[in-house]
Amino acid sequence: MKGNEALAEAAIRAGCRFFFGYPITPQNELLEYMARHLPEVGGTFLQSESEIGAINMVFGASCAGVRVMTSSSGPGISLKQEGISYLAGSELPAVIVNIMRTGPGLGGIAPTQSDYFQATKGGGHGDYRLLVLAPASVQEMADLTALAFEKADEYRNPVLILGDGVLGQMMEPVILPEQAAQERLEKPWATTGKGNNEKAKLITSLYIKPEEAECFNSRLRAKYSAMEERETRFERYRADDAEVIAIAYGTAARLCMAAVDMVRERGIRAGLIRPITLFPFPVEPLRAAAQAGSSFLTVELSTGQMVEDVRLAIEGRQPVEFYGRTGGMVPEPRVIADRLEELARKKASAQMARSDEGGAA
Repeated sequence: MKGNEALAEAAIRAGCRFFFGYPITPQNELLEYMARHLPEVGGTFLQSESEIGAINMVFGASCAGVRVMTSSSGPGISLKQEGISYLAGSELPAVIVNIMRTGPGLGGIAPTQSDYFQATKGGGHGDYRLLVLAPASVQEMADLTALAFEKADEYRNPVLILGDGVLGQMMEPVILPEQAAQERLEKPWATTGKGNNEKAKLITSLYIKPEEAECFNSRLRAKYSAMEERETRFERYRADDAEVIAIAYGTAARLCMAAVDMVRERGIRAGLIRPITLFPFPVEPLRAAAQAGSSFLTVELSTGQMVEDVRLAIEGRQPVEFYGRTGGMVPEPRVIADRLEELARKKASAQMARSDEGGAA
């Protein structure tokens, strides 16, 4: 299946019954699939009048306690940012998909990873975070979608799936997740009517009194800290004995795997650490590798965004270099391999210089 279609089918199997969105490439197959198949299971698909309309429809559906999803690319996600902040501030679960395209501005439909800051640093207003999942294959497009709905309900928080044009358009074999059981997390907070409750249910992100607002933000911060403790996901590839390590996610990570194999054939111990969650970011494995003496090359389809989180994780213990392509250009594995080899040579030269200084002393 195409990545966009695998994601859509996985969402339906996860119990998503409401989808609101607006067409924009390179994620249109996702909308088309939902439009065709969601009504077959009693769900509702609606092409909204705009991305702003779509995210506010998501807000309303989530208030009612149903599993709901929206998707877009680049500028469309930018238009949704106010609504995403409202979802997080109202503690409403939803799944948001960004199949990234080039930017800034209108950009183009070619693959890129230039929305990392927007996804992980909060593109909207206020102190909030999203759980951000970064698939690297069509299989993960399906698997992480099922996980996204579970975690959105568990934490009462939006979850963002961050893909790109390669993953959305490419076709690979995929084993689809089983249909989700009907029994899901109870949502006593949902606005499904007063019923027998003494008070009507209210969902809001408005706290007028500063003391109440601070208490609310502290509670949210505790939730995000719990995510950092429990939800950090990453993959290590040939990294246990690596002297140089590539850091990459999504499509860039697939290219780095091939580059690592090339460099290993040259006799250089290279490896890869692939973040699967971009928030929470896998700080500890990077820090441990730095303490073990590894140097790092961050590879992105951007001018350099995740590299800032890599440098924060390393805390200056080891060199962190960057290599990226933009505008839809994709790095060649052999070029990445050459960069890793060059980094290994720099590392060896620095060690030799320190050894000579020690001998002279």
